[in-house]
Amino acid sequence: MFAGVSFALAAGAALILRGPNGAGKSSLLRLLAGFLEPAAGVLSWNGRPVRDDPAAHRGRLHLIGHGNAIKSALTVRENLRFAIALSGAPAAGTERALASFDLAALADVPSQYLSAGQRRRLALARLLAAPRPLWLLDEPDAGLDAASRERLARAIAGHRAGGGIALIATHGNVGVAAPHVLELAT
Repeated sequence: MFAGVSFALAAGAALILRGPNGAGKSSLLRLLAGFLEPAAGVLSWNGRPVRDDPAAHRGRLHLIGHGNAIKSALTVRENLRFAIALSGAPAAGTERALASFDLAALADVPSQYLSAGQRRRLALARLLAAPRPLWLLDEPDAGLDAASRERLARAIAGHRAGGGIALIATHGNVGVAAPHVLELAT
Protein backbone atom coordinates (compact mmCIF):
# COMPACT_ATOMS: atom_id res chain seq x y z
CA MET A 1 0.00 0.00 0.00
CA PHE A 2 2.08 2.93 1.27
CA ALA A 3 4.82 3.51 3.81
CA GLY A 4 6.51 6.47 5.42
CA VAL A 5 3.46 8.72 5.16
CA SER A 6 3.51 11.52 7.70
CA PHE A 7 1.72 14.85 7.86
CA ALA A 8 0.13 17.27 10.30
CA LEU A 9 -2.66 19.67 9.43
CA ALA A 10 -3.76 22.77 11.31
CA ALA A 11 -7.30 24.09 11.51
CA GLY A 12 -8.38 25.46 8.14
CA ALA A 13 -5.97 23.31 6.14
CA ALA A 14 -6.60 21.19 3.08
CA LEU A 15 -4.58 18.23 1.89
CA ILE A 16 -4.92 16.92 -1.65
CA LEU A 17 -4.01 13.25 -2.06
CA ARG A 18 -2.81 12.48 -5.56
CA GLY A 19 -1.50 9.38 -7.22
CA PRO A 20 -2.37 6.77 -9.80
CA ASN A 21 -5.13 4.22 -9.30
CA GLY A 22 -4.04 1.72 -6.70
CA ALA A 23 -1.60 4.08 -4.96
CA GLY A 24 -3.60 3.97 -1.72
CA LYS A 25 -5.54 7.24 -1.70
CA SER A 26 -8.85 5.62 -0.74
CA SER A 27 -7.10 3.29 1.70
CA LEU A 28 -5.44 6.25 3.39
CA LEU A 29 -8.83 7.94 3.79
CA ARG A 30 -10.28 4.74 5.27
CA LEU A 31 -7.32 4.57 7.67
CA LEU A 32 -7.88 8.21 8.67
CA ALA A 33 -11.58 7.43 9.22
CA GLY A 34 -10.64 4.62 11.60
CA PHE A 35 -11.84 1.75 9.40
CA LEU A 36 -8.28 0.42 9.08
CA GLU A 37 -5.51 0.23 11.65
CA PRO A 38 -2.07 1.60 10.74
CA ALA A 39 0.54 -1.14 10.44
CA ALA A 40 2.98 1.22 12.14
CA GLY A 41 2.87 4.67 13.61
CA VAL A 42 0.08 6.63 15.25
CA LEU A 43 -2.94 8.53 14.01
CA SER A 44 -3.56 11.48 16.34
CA TRP A 45 -6.06 14.30 16.72
CA ASN A 46 -4.92 17.32 18.75
CA GLY A 47 -1.98 15.31 20.07
CA ARG A 48 -4.07 12.37 21.33
CA PRO A 49 -4.03 8.96 19.65
CA VAL A 50 -7.31 8.29 17.87
CA ARG A 51 -7.26 4.68 19.10
CA ASP A 52 -7.81 5.99 22.67
CA ASP A 53 -11.36 7.07 21.75
CA PRO A 54 -12.42 5.80 18.31
CA ALA A 55 -16.07 6.79 18.85
CA ALA A 56 -15.07 10.42 19.43
CA HIS A 57 -12.97 10.32 16.27
CA ARG A 58 -15.85 8.97 14.19
CA GLY A 59 -18.00 11.74 15.62
CA ARG A 60 -15.69 14.45 14.33
CA LEU A 61 -15.50 13.37 10.70
CA HIS A 62 -17.44 12.94 7.50
CA LEU A 63 -16.26 10.40 4.93
CA ILE A 64 -17.69 10.76 1.44
CA GLY A 65 -16.50 7.75 -0.51
CA HIS A 66 -17.18 6.37 -3.96
CA GLY A 67 -20.63 5.14 -2.91
CA ASN A 68 -22.94 7.95 -1.92
CA ALA A 69 -24.63 6.06 0.97
CA ILE A 70 -28.09 7.29 0.06
CA LYS A 71 -31.31 5.57 1.09
CA SER A 72 -33.16 5.23 -2.24
CA ALA A 73 -36.62 4.96 -0.69
CA LEU A 74 -36.20 8.23 1.21
CA THR A 75 -36.67 11.65 -0.33
CA VAL A 76 -33.75 14.04 -0.63
CA ARG A 77 -34.91 15.94 2.48
CA GLU A 78 -35.49 12.70 4.43
CA ASN A 79 -31.96 11.53 3.58
CA LEU A 80 -30.53 14.74 5.00
CA ARG A 81 -32.72 14.54 8.10
CA PHE A 82 -31.62 10.93 8.61
CA ALA A 83 -27.96 11.98 8.45
CA ILE A 84 -28.65 14.84 10.86
CA ALA A 85 -30.42 12.52 13.31
CA LEU A 86 -27.51 10.07 13.23
CA SER A 87 -25.03 12.84 13.92
CA GLY A 88 -27.03 14.51 16.66
CA ALA A 89 -26.82 17.86 14.85
CA PRO A 90 -29.73 20.33 14.93
CA ALA A 91 -32.25 19.87 12.10
CA ALA A 92 -31.88 23.55 11.17
CA GLY A 93 -29.10 22.66 8.71
CA THR A 94 -31.42 20.85 6.28
CA GLU A 95 -32.61 23.81 4.23
CA ARG A 96 -29.15 25.39 4.06
CA ALA A 97 -27.68 22.13 2.80
CA LEU A 98 -30.43 21.77 0.19
CA ALA A 99 -29.87 25.31 -1.07
CA SER A 100 -26.06 25.07 -1.06
CA PHE A 101 -26.07 22.09 -3.42
CA ASP A 102 -29.07 23.25 -5.50
CA LEU A 103 -31.35 20.50 -4.22
CA ALA A 104 -34.29 22.54 -2.88
CA ALA A 105 -36.47 21.82 -5.95
CA LEU A 106 -35.76 18.10 -5.49
CA ALA A 107 -36.29 18.00 -1.72
CA ASP A 108 -39.42 15.84 -1.87
CA VAL A 109 -38.29 13.55 -4.69
CA PRO A 110 -37.45 9.95 -3.72
CA SER A 111 -33.71 9.53 -4.11
CA GLN A 112 -34.11 6.52 -6.40
CA TYR A 113 -35.15 8.95 -9.16
CA LEU A 114 -32.06 11.16 -8.94
CA SER A 115 -29.35 11.27 -11.58
CA ALA A 116 -25.78 10.31 -10.65
CA GLY A 117 -24.81 13.96 -10.27
CA GLN A 118 -27.85 14.72 -8.13
CA ARG A 119 -27.04 11.74 -5.90
CA ARG A 120 -23.50 13.02 -5.48
CA ARG A 121 -24.77 16.49 -4.59
CA LEU A 122 -27.06 14.90 -1.99
CA ALA A 123 -24.12 13.01 -0.49
CA LEU A 124 -22.10 16.23 -0.35
CA ALA A 125 -25.01 18.17 1.16
CA ARG A 126 -24.64 15.98 4.27
CA LEU A 127 -21.35 17.80 4.92
CA LEU A 128 -23.30 21.00 5.52
CA ALA A 129 -26.42 19.50 7.08
CA ALA A 130 -24.50 17.87 9.92
CA PRO A 131 -21.23 19.82 10.32
CA ARG A 132 -18.10 18.08 11.53
CA PRO A 133 -14.55 19.43 11.69
CA LEU A 134 -12.85 16.79 9.52
CA TRP A 135 -13.91 16.05 5.94
CA LEU A 136 -12.45 13.01 4.17
CA LEU A 137 -13.50 13.25 0.53
CA ASP A 138 -12.76 10.56 -2.05
CA GLU A 139 -13.13 11.92 -5.59
CA PRO A 140 -15.86 14.30 -4.35
CA ASP A 141 -16.41 15.87 -7.77
CA ALA A 142 -17.16 12.57 -9.53
CA GLY A 143 -20.28 12.98 -11.63
CA LEU A 144 -20.58 16.72 -11.00
CA ASP A 145 -21.08 19.38 -13.67
CA ALA A 146 -19.17 22.69 -13.61
CA ALA A 147 -21.78 24.52 -11.50
CA SER A 148 -21.83 21.72 -8.93
CA ARG A 149 -18.02 21.61 -8.79
CA GLU A 150 -18.14 25.34 -7.97
CA ARG A 151 -20.67 24.65 -5.18
CA LEU A 152 -18.31 22.00 -3.82
CA ALA A 153 -15.36 24.41 -3.93
CA ARG A 154 -17.42 27.03 -2.03
CA ALA A 155 -18.44 24.44 0.57
CA ILE A 156 -14.82 23.40 1.12
CA ALA A 157 -13.70 27.05 1.34
CA GLY A 158 -16.43 27.80 3.89
CA HIS A 159 -15.51 24.73 5.91
CA ARG A 160 -11.87 25.76 5.99
CA ALA A 161 -12.73 29.37 6.84
CA GLY A 162 -14.55 28.05 9.91
CA GLY A 163 -11.46 26.09 11.01
CA GLY A 164 -12.41 22.78 9.39
CA ILE A 165 -9.91 20.43 7.78
CA ALA A 166 -10.41 18.75 4.39
CA LEU A 167 -8.49 15.79 2.98
CA ILE A 168 -9.36 15.19 -0.64
CA ALA A 169 -8.32 12.26 -2.84
CA THR A 170 -8.55 13.34 -6.45
CA HIS A 171 -7.09 13.00 -9.90
CA GLY A 172 -8.36 16.43 -10.89
CA ASN A 173 -8.63 19.92 -9.53
CA VAL A 174 -11.43 20.48 -7.02
CA GLY A 175 -10.83 24.22 -6.80
CA VAL A 176 -9.18 24.22 -3.39
CA ALA A 177 -7.06 27.30 -2.64
CA ALA A 178 -3.53 26.79 -1.28
CA PRO A 179 -3.72 23.10 -0.42
CA HIS A 180 -0.94 20.91 0.83
CA VAL A 181 -0.35 18.08 -1.66
CA LEU A 182 0.70 14.52 -0.86
CA GLU A 183 1.76 12.43 -3.87
CA LEU A 184 1.34 8.69 -3.41
CA ALA A 185 3.09 6.26 -5.74
CA THR A 186 2.37 2.63 -6.53
